[in-house]
Amino acid sequence: MPKRILVGTVTSDKTDKTVTVLVERKVKHPLYGKIIRRSKKYHAHDEANAFTIGDIVRIEETKPISKTKTWAVKDRVVAGGVQAVDADLDVEAASN
Repeated sequence: MPKRILVGTVTSDKTDKTVTVLVERKVKHPLYGKIIRRSKKYHAHDEANAFTIGDIVRIEETKPISKTKTWAVKDRVVAGGVQAVDADLDVEAASN
């Protein structure tokens, strides 16, 4: 049986060799038919502590590593994180 692969966003990297990944999926409501978002958090193994908050990563199902970890980070899809924006704004005082 092939291993499941999911794509999600890293929401926490505080624990050693572990990241928390939020995976969102869209489903149709059974009665009303509206498309709604469902999300779930997975603990994934990150051996080198290489991934940070905001990264979009691909995780792969593995054998159980610990009580809550059964996923491992495969690779980074998009780098995220907190990025500084250099604003070049010239604010002039209004002279009346």
